[in-house]
Amino acid sequence: MTNLPVDGTPLAADPLTRAVLEIDEYAAGIGWDQPARLFALVDTARLRDQEPALAAQLGIDETADASLTPVEQDEVPATVPLDEFLATIAWPDAVAGCAMTVERLMLPPSAEESVPAGMDEDALAKWVAEHPDRQEVRMTVAVLRDGRRESALRLREKDSTAEVLTGADLVPGLAEALTATFEE
Repeated sequence: MTNLPVDGTPLAADPLTRAVLEIDEYAAGIGWDQPARLFALVDTARLRDQEPALAAQLGIDETADASLTPVEQDEVPATVPLDEFLATIAWPDAVAGCAMTVERLMLPPSAEESVPAGMDEDALAKWVAEHPDRQEVRMTVAVLRDGRRESALRLREKDSTAEVLTGADLVPGLAEALTATFEE
């Protein structure tokens, strides 16, 4: 028995987990080597009632059972660090949460011991990019106004829906930065 429905998106009971996995599948369909993407998470029923034209454009009708709908926002500027960009975001009350998908290189914990001392940020990035144990990873992180969070991690070398890892605390730094976009 499989936990994948006909469309390939993993089943999940929690609406936030479903939204994260939906965004992960969307990003997977676009492919790798993509810029960061930002999404507003809106209540599906509210969207259908208050913005019927947008709901129709997104393919949402009365049969849609998702309770959160991801709506991709304008392009994230590649020239601005993510933390600085996120510090400029403010969401209207109609937005229940937000999500971001980003690609990064990561190293296993065992590589921490071999990091050369005294490197600046650029030198460290180059060192990581050239490390033989590096892994390319796509991280999708979502948060709600009430503080709930969810993440999905997809390794490039295991680029399969069945291999996506999920958990609330997989990418705590990005989750905290996204949560800060709701603070006044």
